[in-house]
Amino acid sequence: MANNWAIAIGINQYQFFQPLGCAQADAEALRDYLVTEGGFLPEKCLLMTDTSAPFGDRSTYPSKDNILRLVEDFAAACWQPEDKLWFFFSGYGVNHHGQDYLMPIAGDPERVEETGIDVQSLLQVIQITEVNALALFDFNRAFANKGNNPIGQETIELAQELQVSTIISCQPEQFSHESRELGHGFFTAALIEALRSGNGKDLTNLENYLSVRTPELCHHYWRPTQNPVTIITPGNPGITGTSTTTDITITSENNSLIQPEELSEDIFSTAKAAPRLQANYLKNYTNWQSSLNNNTEQSAEKAVSPVSPPPLPQLPEVGQISGRLPEIQSPQQPQAENKIPITKQLLLWGASTILLLGLILMVVIRNQAGFQTTVDETQQNKIRGDINPNQQRADVKTLPTLARANPSAFPTTPPPPQRTPTSKAKQENQALLDLAKMSLNKTQASDLSKAIATARKIKSGEPLYQQAQENILIWSRMIFDLAEGRAKRGKYSSAIAAAKLLTKDGPLYPKAQAAIKRWQFESKQSFTNKTLLDAANALIKKGQASTYNRAIAVAQTVSPGEPGFDTAKKSIDKWSEKIFAIAQKRANRGKFKDAIQAAALVPEGTVAYNKAQAAMKKWQSK
Repeated sequence: MANNWAIAIGINQYQFFQPLGCAQADAEALRDYLVTEGGFLPEKCLLMTDTSAPFGDRSTYPSKDNILRLVEDFAAACWQPEDKLWFFFSGYGVNHHGQDYLMPIAGDPERVEETGIDVQSLLQVIQITEVNALALFDFNRAFANKGNNPIGQETIELAQELQVSTIISCQPEQFSHESRELGHGFFTAALIEALRSGNGKDLTNLENYLSVRTPELCHHYWRPTQNPVTIITPGNPGITGTSTTTDITITSENNSLIQPEELSEDIFSTAKAAPRLQANYLKNYTNWQSSLNNNTEQSAEKAVSPVSPPPLPQLPEVGQISGRLPEIQSPQQPQAENKIPITKQLLLWGASTILLLGLILMVVIRNQAGFQTTVDETQQNKIRGDINPNQQRADVKTLPTLARANPSAFPTTPPPPQRTPTSKAKQENQALLDLAKMSLNKTQASDLSKAIATARKIKSGEPLYQQAQENILIWSRMIFDLAEGRAKRGKYSSAIAAAKLLTKDGPLYPKAQAAIKRWQFESKQSFTNKTLLDAANALIKKGQASTYNRAIAVAQTVSPGEPGFDTAKKSIDKWSEKIFAIAQKRANRGKFKDAIQAAALVPEGTVAYNKAQAAMKKWQSK
């Protein structure tokens, strides 16, 4: 049985950013809705805010380490395929060197990579677990923050690539806004209102509501417009679990379903029954809503008023048919008088037809007679043996002409089937040529998948079937090669997405499935090891040799052969050099005892170990 999970993060009191006013309330409101009305169990809904209670024995303070470790633990031990997950974040987001980051409570704009949580790693973990997920990002952007490029574009691309349904509070070039009077960010206010009014049963319905409601709230509170961005992945029909809200189908007065572009007026009548998020919001908004609903009702009454249909045009009488198509005339227009009697028209038409048929018959009879005469003469010459090669070639040359004149009288031999290329190189070249003809890219797994789908439409026994089967095999290998290449570069999510394009009826499906399982495991290892290295970096304090030693101890937990080992090894060597540099600095000041204590912290097996041991012997003699 599928379970419902939720992680709601809202941060107000940032250490390095201007404090926010409503992010914590946003996370609390969504979590409360999911538990009280969405059918989610409280023990499966994690709330992380400045003041949230512990989750069991785990702290929910929204630090980078807490967020990463809780997400990792949930992914490893709790989430199962087909489970439903809501991940919500309300707080600052930063784009650093083209990469989007969520900023935890201690996120530092001067050290984004060290203190931020990259969206790519987060979405990769969600994608690998194969849960039915919805990621909601209410990004706030700091004004005049250096290096803070528009956030959101990379998140959009990642959501599309990893196929994780995602909603972002605004376009990359816009800002998300909040209102202390409303008590929420405009995006979250519209989200909660949509869910409570029954407009959140599926992503398409929710998208339609948010795209209209969020800008309206911005206009009402005199803020710049923000337009949410929704990425809906295939096969994600529902986003909530068991919900207690009533299904609402919005219809017009003639009971036809209203199209998305018609929702802007009618949404207010549906939302009218939804509870207001705050009393002052209801007070300020009711008058404007009532006037709009009145205008809507008046326009609706005008739209359904009966209108008599126009009279149908009358078809022309048979006598009106002439050498050109007649014009359809309305009943009010007088019909034109025929200048030529119908009997004369019929006689002329009949005579012309008989004459044409006679000419055709004469041509056919003459061609058949000429062909038979040629064949008889050729046979007689063969019998007498007096036919010469030149005459024979002349007779042969006449055959195509006769065949063109009367194809039915001269059966043609079907051309021999095209021979398929025999060498592997020719087959691959042909597959690449066919791919180019379809304007598809050989380095894009999705394009290769489209080519395979097209080739599968050619059935057995049809022309080019054999070539299509060879192309399918070659293109399947190319997809798998692309997937393997991505995995080797550590892009496990892209590798898995490419390998999943190989369908069950394909020749490489078993191999792809085995690779997917291996890459999923390696991806989890990569995420775990990256988290360890981030934690190791966080331990370091400049000038303190012991902190470098502790960081090395954490990084050494990454085993050889695991993803991230090379990075860990480089970090360990660099930190060992830092320890030795601190020891040398102390020795240069004559503090040999302190220098020896520092040098002793250089672990064995690191690049600076031998140098540190030699220096210690030298300093001990002094």
